[in-house]
Amino acid sequence: MTERGWFGLHTSIWKIASTHVIVDAYTNIYAPLLPLLIPHLNLSLKTAGIVAMCFQMANSVSQLGFGALADRWRPRALVVMGPLLAVIGLSFVGWAHSPLTLGLILVAGGLGGAAFHPPAAALVYKLADHRKGLAMSAHLSGGSLGFSAAPILFAPFIAYMGLQWSPLIMIPGLIALSWTLRQVPAIELPKAHERSTWASLRPAAVPLTLLYFTIVLRTATSYGFMTYAPTLLTHQGLSIAEASSAVSLYLFASGIGGLIGGPLSDRVGPRRVILWSLVAAVPFMAMAPRLPPVGFTAMLAIGGLLLQSTLPISVTFAQTFVKGGAATVSSLMMGFAWGMGSLAVPLIGAGADRFGIEQTLTVLAFIPLLAAALAWWLPRGSGSSGSSGSPGSIGSAAATPALDSGVSL
Repeated sequence: MTERGWFGLHTSIWKIASTHVIVDAYTNIYAPLLPLLIPHLNLSLKTAGIVAMCFQMANSVSQLGFGALADRWRPRALVVMGPLLAVIGLSFVGWAHSPLTLGLILVAGGLGGAAFHPPAAALVYKLADHRKGLAMSAHLSGGSLGFSAAPILFAPFIAYMGLQWSPLIMIPGLIALSWTLRQVPAIELPKAHERSTWASLRPAAVPLTLLYFTIVLRTATSYGFMTYAPTLLTHQGLSIAEASSAVSLYLFASGIGGLIGGPLSDRVGPRRVILWSLVAAVPFMAMAPRLPPVGFTAMLAIGGLLLQSTLPISVTFAQTFVKGGAATVSSLMMGFAWGMGSLAVPLIGAGADRFGIEQTLTVLAFIPLLAAALAWWLPRGSGSSGSSGSPGSIGSAAATPALDSGVSL
C-alpha cells in the first residue's frame, strides 16, 4: 500500500525534500560570505565571480554526468554520499588562504551537491502520480528553503566567530543528515531501454533546446542578483548580518514562488506560467538596484518570487518530452542549465567593477525578457503539442510522458 503524507504525496517525497533542504543550505555558503572573503583574500569582484562560476560549474554542470551515472549505477549511493560530501567539504570554506584553495574547497563540496540532485529529482518524479508539478514543487522548494536559510544561519555565526571557525557549521548538517539519509528508499536502476541517450533525446531537440536556454537566461539573472546583492547592500551601509537577512528574504520568496508555480502549472499549463512569470518579474528586479536597502529588498523579493516560480515547472515540463532516463533529463534542465547560467557571473562582476553594481544589476534585470521570448515557442499545454503551425507547437514525438527508474520501497 502506498504511503501518503502531506497533500497526499508519497512520504518518501517529503523525506527526499528534507535532505534537499540540508544540501542546498550548504551549497549557498559562498555568496553570503563574500563581504568577509573579499577583504580576507583581496578578491576583486571579477575574481569573486570567477570563483562563483567554478563552484556553480561543479555544483551544476557536473550534474549532467551524475545524471547519466544515476541511470546506470547505484543511484541511492549518490543520494546518500553526495550530501555528506557537500556538508563536510563546504564547511571548510573559511580555511581558504588563497583564491585557488577557495575554489578547490567550493568545487569539492559542489560535486557533492551535484551527485545528489539528478537521482533525487528522478525519484520524486517516479513517486509522484498525476500531481507531478506539486511533487516537484515540494522537492525543489525544500532546496529553496535551505538555500534561503543559509545566509542567516551561517554568515552571522562565521562573522562573529571568525572565518577559521567555519568547520563548526558542519555539525548541525551532519546531525540532520543522520536522520534524513536513513529515510531514503532503495532505488532500482532503469531497464536498458528506459535510459536516456542523445539519440533518445533527439526527437525532442526543439522543445528541450528552447526550455534549456530559457533556464540558462533565468539562472544568469538569479545568480547575478544572488551573488552581488550582499556586496551591494554592505556598500549601502548594512552589516553582514543585515545584508544576509535581506538576501535570505529574496531566496525565501523565490522558494515560495516555486511552491506556487508547480501546482499552478498543473492547472493552467507550464508554458503559460513560465512565460508570464518571466515577464512579470522584470519591472520589480529593474527597480530594485535604484532603491535604498528596504526598497531594494522588497522589490527583489517580489521579483524573485515571480522569477523562480518557473523552477519546478521547467524540470517536470522537460520530462514530458522524452521517454525514460528522468535523471539524465533532470540533470540537463537543472544542473547543466544552471551551470551554463553561472558562466555569466564573472561577466556581471567585470561589469560591476567597471560600471558599478547598481547599473550592472539594472541591465541584468531585463534578461528574463529574452527568456520569455524563447518560452513563447514552447509547446502549449502539459507537454502536448499544439496545433501544427501555431506558436509553441512541436512534433508529437515530444509529447510522450517520461518514464523513470523503478523504485523499491
